[in-house]
Amino acid sequence: MVVQKFGGTSVQNPEKIKHVAMIIRSNFEAHGGALAVLSAMKGVTDLLLQAAGEAESSNPAYKETYQKIFNMHTLAAQELITLATAQSYQQSMGEILGDLRDILHGVELVKECSPRTLDLIAGFGERLNCLLMTGHLVSQGIPAQFFDASKGLIITDDNHGSALVDFQRTNLSLQATFKNFKGVGIVTGYVAVTEDGKATTLGRNGSDYTSTILAAGVGASAVEIWKDVDGVLTADPNQVKGTYVIDELSVEEAMELSYFGAEVIHPSTMVPLVENGIPLWIKNTYNPSVRGTLIAKNIKPHGRDITGIASIPEVSIINVEGGGMQGIPGFASRVFGALASRKVNVIMISQASSEQSICIVIRQVEVAKALEVLNLELSLELDNKKIKPFAAQNNLEVVAVIGENMKGRPGITGRLFSALGSAQINVLAIAQGSSERNISFVIADKDKTLALNTVHKAFLG
Repeated sequence: MVVQKFGGTSVQNPEKIKHVAMIIRSNFEAHGGALAVLSAMKGVTDLLLQAAGEAESSNPAYKETYQKIFNMHTLAAQELITLATAQSYQQSMGEILGDLRDILHGVELVKECSPRTLDLIAGFGERLNCLLMTGHLVSQGIPAQFFDASKGLIITDDNHGSALVDFQRTNLSLQATFKNFKGVGIVTGYVAVTEDGKATTLGRNGSDYTSTILAAGVGASAVEIWKDVDGVLTADPNQVKGTYVIDELSVEEAMELSYFGAEVIHPSTMVPLVENGIPLWIKNTYNPSVRGTLIAKNIKPHGRDITGIASIPEVSIINVEGGGMQGIPGFASRVFGALASRKVNVIMISQASSEQSICIVIRQVEVAKALEVLNLELSLELDNKKIKPFAAQNNLEVVAVIGENMKGRPGITGRLFSALGSAQINVLAIAQGSSERNISFVIADKDKTLALNTVHKAFLG
């Protein structure tokens, strides 16, 4: 069985839902059974969160926002679900929309939308879209069945907004549900549930994650994530000229590219596949005949020095420096412990061998709380002038050059910085992991386009 996942852009209106239904049907006919994970229609999750916020502040505009959601799905149902025996799906959709209206009204009355309630509201888009697809497939004579992952399929903790999966319980649930399943299962992405029945969500790229959790649980032969591009590209085509599709990526390369902003797949999504040796394909919904990109543990060798380039925008550097840091055990631990206490995510670190400075790269939106907690934690050292006052450099970009072939190959770093130097690009910080498959550097964001094109031309043609 192959598990397929379709994002919001692929299923944003009836016409595109019909197109995706044909892809799902082909998968079913080829394998005698199929599972497809769907996101909400494009923009619907944003509308749901907007309605929740409006209801919480007693803004009557939430009713208009709800009506937009209602109209989108009821009009789509009229076009997609035509067979008389499938009318029950339209009725189920009406019930779900009624539940959404009642929950939003409840939020308005209590003037509060807790993280738990927000998770419940945020998942309505997936439930509605999966019902649309299931009803349409049944209308076409395909034995499809709707599965709501928040009804006990995927079990998590209660960390609302980005829940952690309990794989032991989840795998048991998935195996019991799909052990003898032979039809087309349409499964809600993004949503899950705690052991005691509270709705949760899986965070960013949650639907991608759902598909790999599902694949691991049922022992699928592959996962296909369908997007609006022909595969994973060597760089962002909106910034770089001459990009092209990468035929194959190692799991580690894909995770590195994802971490550094490439529109591939979130690193956590790869975990169930890595542990079970399941390959992942990135394919194009609008060009299904194209091979796409294969992400797997063992890939065929290629001659490129690097595989791809990715970047993270809107970052800042905070330097912790001073002679009082030298030879003090636990100093770095205090710095990173303080940042962790305020949930500040450190993207990149660079430390001088003299131990007199630590360069920390974080997202620009987190600078204020990072400075606040560092000033508090290291107040004694600041007062005694053992370290210098902190200052942030803003409007920066992290660029990462990634590839398996970088390992043990002399000259890569020299070529990289020689090319950047020739283009008059100033590098503010550098980091390279011991795996040697990633060199990251920080530049001013005004140099982003020139830097990306310079590196791409130097290594990828």
